[in-house]
Amino acid sequence: MSDTKAAMAAPAKPAPRPTDWWGEAKGIFWLVLAVLAFHSLLAKPFYIPSESMMPTLVKGDRLVVTKYPYGWSYVSPSFHVLPFLKGRLFGRLPERGDIVIVMPQGKTSDYIKRVIGLPGDRLAVRNGTVILNGVPVQRRSIGTAKIPVDANVPCDQPQVMQYRVTGEDGRLYCALPLVRETLPGGATFNTIDLGDYPPVDDYAEITIPANHVFLMGDNRDQSADSRVPADQEGLNGPVPYENLGGRAEFITFSLDGTSTWLNPISWFTAMRGDRAGTSLHPDRSAAAAASTK
Repeated sequence: MSDTKAAMAAPAKPAPRPTDWWGEAKGIFWLVLAVLAFHSLLAKPFYIPSESMMPTLVKGDRLVVTKYPYGWSYVSPSFHVLPFLKGRLFGRLPERGDIVIVMPQGKTSDYIKRVIGLPGDRLAVRNGTVILNGVPVQRRSIGTAKIPVDANVPCDQPQVMQYRVTGEDGRLYCALPLVRETLPGGATFNTIDLGDYPPVDDYAEITIPANHVFLMGDNRDQSADSRVPADQEGLNGPVPYENLGGRAEFITFSLDGTSTWLNPISWFTAMRGDRAGTSLHPDRSAAAAASTK
């Protein structure tokens, strides 16, 4: 009898509340909006799809690009859907030596290059040497860049196959000629110079217009940059600073091209462990700056 009374006195379980699908959808919407705002205004990840910035960046590198150093423009949103709009909000010019992402006119994908010339500079290239305001940029050969050959850097193009070497560890490397370059103001970085390469080794002198920058890849003979016409996938001369999407900061991680979605173990075995955390800012030491005075 007492069991029966206890059962009768027990409170009834509340009926399950229906899922608030509208509330769930709003939560997802605001989350997506927050991510897009972060990518558009503050920073976003970037993937290196080519060899044009070797040895600084190699295909397969993932890095962080900050959006705010030069202010914001029509290319700042993560999805490039806005038409060309002149000017920048809180706009600032980059410094010589900065690595920047840029969206060429008429395209919807970003390139990544280094700032070599600023507005008002007279710039030319002669026999592979940059001439800024009538003065050759300081360059010195420093040996070779031994880049491991892998699926992302096969080193199998006709221009570079001759540079394949086997290291003491038995591994195959692409040992490319390395040249240390110092720009006016002291920005110092490494470039690759494959020697005489007429299509890009000579560029007639120009004066860079106001609010434009001249961009070049560190892999000087294999870069579609400001020296290369638009019909050859280049930047076709100085680039309006409205087209700059941000500044490259550091490498987060790098993959050698052997990973596959269906094999989670390969996500780790494909890692190039020695590249994570590498800063992408040029050396601007006092000694480097003094050497250009």
